[in-house]
Amino acid sequence: MMAVNGGDERTVSLVEVLEEDEELENEAAAVLDGSDPENCSYPQGYVKRQALYACNTCTPIGAEPAGICLACSYKCHDGHDLFELYTKRNFRCDCGNGKFIESKCKLYPGKDGLNTNNKYNHNFNGLYCTCKRPYPDSEDQILDEMIQCIICEDWLHSKHLGCAMEECVELQEMVCESCMNKAPFLWTYASHLAAPPVTKLSPCEAEVEVNVEENTEENSLKEEEEHGDLPKKGEPSASPSSSDDNKAAADGQTSGKRTHGQMEGSASEGGPEGAGCRLQELEGRGPVRAREGAVFWPYFWRSKLCTCVSCKRAYVAAGVPFLLDESDTVLAYENRGKAQQEEEDLLMSALNRLDHVQQLEIIYEYNDMKTELKDYLQRFAEEGRAVSPEDIRGFFEELRARKRRRVDGGQFYCS
Repeated sequence: MMAVNGGDERTVSLVEVLEEDEELENEAAAVLDGSDPENCSYPQGYVKRQALYACNTCTPIGAEPAGICLACSYKCHDGHDLFELYTKRNFRCDCGNGKFIESKCKLYPGKDGLNTNNKYNHNFNGLYCTCKRPYPDSEDQILDEMIQCIICEDWLHSKHLGCAMEECVELQEMVCESCMNKAPFLWTYASHLAAPPVTKLSPCEAEVEVNVEENTEENSLKEEEEHGDLPKKGEPSASPSSSDDNKAAADGQTSGKRTHGQMEGSASEGGPEGAGCRLQELEGRGPVRAREGAVFWPYFWRSKLCTCVSCKRAYVAAGVPFLLDESDTVLAYENRGKAQQEEEDLLMSALNRLDHVQQLEIIYEYNDMKTELKDYLQRFAEEGRAVSPEDIRGFFEELRARKRRRVDGGQFYCS
């Protein structure tokens, strides 16, 4: 049973509990499956995207911020006070480096003193959003959804986005207003690719309750008038379709949202790569979007960004070259984790169908192959020779020949 308004109670079924648990497990798997839980990620360098944590026990608030990988959170910081950072891009594990005065990494102790290319924000101190509050916040009993900006990777409360949060499943990414202003060319793309703003919400420092249902229609009509989609009051309609739109708006049917097809159409009109600067073309077309509030983008938007030389320089200057890399997205990271987990599940399923002796034989063969392949390739590296497809085929043919000799000789490995 759980209490609701006024002391009333409602029954929570076992199915609901199981469904909620499954949802939480899926969310955790989406974050963790793409990262290695056994080995420190430091040897991989600055990992494109990985699950990260900050240890408030080893690097408390006031100390130099530091981030640790998933494996180190298990092996080196078990039982510590950890801040979960979800995922971040281009980060190298700090565990045990110069920021950790009294502890060394148990998994990879030979680390440099600092990772100079790592970027940190107040998330590493357990604070989030423009309000710089912890999550969950013991002083704020009102539950509020948080969403991560894909550029600064900070987490913002929905009430501090400066706009209503879109609920469309096709809108995968959000860029906060601050980051939009640091890369101002994104406002032009937002006019054509992003979901249109729905309702302006109050800023963090002056929160005012807004009735979204009462204002959405009025704001949508006003926005369409400003953008030229509807004639202003007192002006004649430009076409029969405009009259239909006015009638629909008067009937309360205007939602302020564009369909996926409409956004896809707007995006595709930007012209193919190599046909000039797509950004300049969009700038000349209008309409101009108000430069305020966070912006929600559909899943395809990165592929529509201009890739001319001038624009690529602009991305670098604004610190956002990763926007051209569609594998940078959190969705791509989660999909990699899911694919990896599916492969592991298939392998375990196959192994479970074997008896004990067969399982040991498989494990032996795998370890034997891995060791011999490493030694085989090492010889090429020492001699400075390139490895050809014929070399690889020859290696596996010899491996199969040795296996046949062991089987014919009655050699088995079991315990």
